[in-house]
Amino acid sequence: MAIKLYNTLTKKKEIFKPISEGKVSIYTCGPTVYSYQHIGNMRTYIFSDLLKRTLIFEGYKVNHIINVTDVGHLTSDSDAGDDKIEKAARKEGKTAQEIADYYFDIFLKDLKKLNILSPNKWPKATDHIKEQVELIKKLEKKGFTYKTSDGIYFDSSKFKSYGKLANLKIENLEEGKRVATREKKNKTDFALWKFSDKPGERQQEWDSPWGIGFPGWHIECSAMSMKYLGEHFDIHTGGQDHIPIHHTNEIAQSEAATGKKFVNYWLHGAFLRSEGKKVSKSKGGLYTISELEEKGFLPIHFRYLCLLTHYHKPLDFSLNNLESAGNAYTKLARKVSDLKDKTTKGKDLSSKYEKMFKEAIEDDLNIPSAMGVFWKALEDKEFSPDKKLKLLEKFDEIMGLGIKDMKTLKIKISEEIKSLIKERDEARKEKDWKKSDELRNKLIKKGYEIEDTPNGTVVR
Repeated sequence: MAIKLYNTLTKKKEIFKPISEGKVSIYTCGPTVYSYQHIGNMRTYIFSDLLKRTLIFEGYKVNHIINVTDVGHLTSDSDAGDDKIEKAARKEGKTAQEIADYYFDIFLKDLKKLNILSPNKWPKATDHIKEQVELIKKLEKKGFTYKTSDGIYFDSSKFKSYGKLANLKIENLEEGKRVATREKKNKTDFALWKFSDKPGERQQEWDSPWGIGFPGWHIECSAMSMKYLGEHFDIHTGGQDHIPIHHTNEIAQSEAATGKKFVNYWLHGAFLRSEGKKVSKSKGGLYTISELEEKGFLPIHFRYLCLLTHYHKPLDFSLNNLESAGNAYTKLARKVSDLKDKTTKGKDLSSKYEKMFKEAIEDDLNIPSAMGVFWKALEDKEFSPDKKLKLLEKFDEIMGLGIKDMKTLKIKISEEIKSLIKERDEARKEKDWKKSDELRNKLIKKGYEIEDTPNGTVVR
């Protein structure tokens, strides 16, 4: 079990050594449930899923926690602006609880569609106010906090290694860019507890030793991760956008409170990009999983696309790229289905391919290389079909593509479908590619896969 992982904290690949032999504790920053999660968010959860599956594949018992931020995440990283949940509640005319429950439920459905394993627990910030208050009290007792007119703040100047995760050069930070100073003592100080402007107006507010208000976003993750995984645990994951602020602040407040190292390995997934730019909600968010389904794609096509780029590298997304991934997935599914019907004999090459596969996944989750091994094994004509299938199903414990469920079905095509296929063939003859694509998507939505071959249109 010699897995190497790239640790953001040390800026290098390291051989993974768990705190407790045979066991791994993982905390993943979860969704802020005020809106739909877009595919940029979902790529990060696919990365965490691949990590978890790899560790299980390697024989570890994994305790995985993903939090749910249902209060305290403000619209600005500078501890200003509205709470995202409260703002969405006002906009949609619902309660904060209704907003959080609604979007969390959709998020869970999207995870299931993408074949992402559930964590051991989904702790919610609103269910852990007591733990957050206790953690702030610890920091206060140790002299790391101070009070302003709008809340209780962490004094980052008193934590000597502040910014070590991101290699922050604090003196170079521009006023008002990273944070607005207002009453803050230092540019990088951050809110632990925010006071309600007018107590009684917010839907989500609690009493505390410092006044009525609500917790800051960063304190939530420290309190919940330490409650379920301990003050010192193995792995913390998230998107790379969390490195300079959220995760930097988690480390500072956690280690200041306990006097211990917080996390051994920090792993971050790179951005999803479109036309060279990061995908984000503030810039439109591109697509949700449901919107991709409306365009005729399957969620598993997006998962397959994510397997083709290393988690530490940006993934360039376009509908054309997704279509190519979908076609590759369909080809894979067809070959696996055909494999299940074969009775020919062959060599047992399992050891050869499993060794290659393990070398790939153990090298910082090199899933693209592992997929290359998967395809080589699949197309090796000397490899015994039954042994091959068994090995591919084992590989799929990490890939999560649903190999066991793939099968060929004989279909009876209705007159309506025949008519659509004929109409599409005519559009292709006329080189009306737009109409051809529209008809293809219509057929996909009706459950049919279309392949254009030299011998004509093949329908599955």
